[in-house]
Amino acid sequence: MPRYKLIIEYNGAPFCGWQRQSGFPSVQQTLEEAMEQFAGHPVRLFCAGRTDTGVHALHQVAHADLLRDWPEETVRDATNACLKDRSKGDYAYVCVLRAEKVPTSFHARLSATKRRYLYRILNRRAPPGVEAGRVWHVPQPIRLDTMRDAASKLLGHHDFTTFRSAHCQAPGPFKTLDRLDVTGEGEEIHVHAAARSFLHHQVRSMVGTIVQAGLGRWSADDVRAALEARDRTRCGPQAPACGLYFVGVDYGEPVSRIEAVPDGGSEARPEQR
Repeated sequence: MPRYKLIIEYNGAPFCGWQRQSGFPSVQQTLEEAMEQFAGHPVRLFCAGRTDTGVHALHQVAHADLLRDWPEETVRDATNACLKDRSKGDYAYVCVLRAEKVPTSFHARLSATKRRYLYRILNRRAPPGVEAGRVWHVPQPIRLDTMRDAASKLLGHHDFTTFRSAHCQAPGPFKTLDRLDVTGEGEEIHVHAAARSFLHHQVRSMVGTIVQAGLGRWSADDVRAALEARDRTRCGPQAPACGLYFVGVDYGEPVSRIEAVPDGGSEARPEQR
């Protein structure tokens, strides 16, 4: 049974998140139903990291096992064709950028060694027009140097209880944050985060907190104190989902291209942002 690795892009606004939820549209259900149309059998997708309601992805990674050995281009193009809303003539806010045959030893989540996110902040007086729903609009001036100083206090291996959702299902609060960079991109501020894995709502909680420093409401030492308090009530306001993007996954070993692979694989529950 061939296994296919998929690179996926989606606008998270219409979805309840990646994971299937009864009565609500999800990215997973939308893609699985599209693949089932052309494959002719039930399909289950496993992703690198489940995103929450309203969170976008530029480079989500998932895998699925299909009964037939389809050409890679066919898997991509047929899935996208089935995603198309024929009544409107457009696509369902999600598409497959690339499909690739991989060994059954590859697992989109379990094989991942690092996940990367981008958070976009529009920092100007005027609200977003074209980018509405894709950025967090903060009209007050933000000092980048203060934000960077605050972000640096969160790097490394810590107990991130302060920045963890009360509904987080991770077994523990300890994570190693490898990157939390703040850059200015014209009228936007970008926050780049990277780690092997994140706690539920960790990225949005960290961004909301360091923005408080950039606005002059917190100091960098306040951010460090909040981290060390290990207390969710000490977290700053959580940044909205609309500015968060899943932008990449790193894998420890290159995935070899093959002609066909047998069945196999399972999934443990991944983290959410």
